[in-house]
Amino acid sequence: MSKKNKKNQNTEAKAAQDEALNEELQQQEQEQVKEDALDPEKKIAELEAALEHEKKEYLFLMADFENFRKRTLKEKADLLKNGAESAMRDLLPVVDDLERALDAISKGGDLDSLREGVDLIYNKFVKYLESQHVTAIDSTGKDFDTDVHEAVTMFPAPDPSMKGKVIDTTIKGYMINDKVLRHAKVVVGS
Repeated sequence: MSKKNKKNQNTEAKAAQDEALNEELQQQEQEQVKEDALDPEKKIAELEAALEHEKKEYLFLMADFENFRKRTLKEKADLLKNGAESAMRDLLPVVDDLERALDAISKGGDLDSLREGVDLIYNKFVKYLESQHVTAIDSTGKDFDTDVHEAVTMFPAPDPSMKGKVIDTTIKGYMINDKVLRHAKVVVGS
């Protein structure tokens, strides 16, 4: 026999083996399908068990989500309820100082020392506002800006260069970060 014939015989033998293996696998699959068809109660029981397992997983997931939602709502309510706590705690020393000043005024102390005490309280309060990112709006002598100013009245300008500018600030305005907290009430030159 030639090498070519041997090679062809080996290839044919291998193909025959593969075909026999495929037939055997198909036969096993058919037997499994017949077995499953013969035992529908077994299949139904398996499907019911899988469904029950999925229901339990779903219920656990829903319970976890509900607990998360309730906890988040409670935390949010606590934040709203107690959010100003630190701001108010930092204001208490200023209130204490004002009470001492009022007490000193009622006792009839030296006016210069009273003025100095009130100046200290004012400076302490301004520092507190700055620590909270609250700053005063500088208005007098500036151009009138409707974003930060509210015109209370128009007044004839003392000189032509003051037309459209703020002549006087009746109530100081404040900003927190870059947002207007209170507009400055001003007199505008006309």
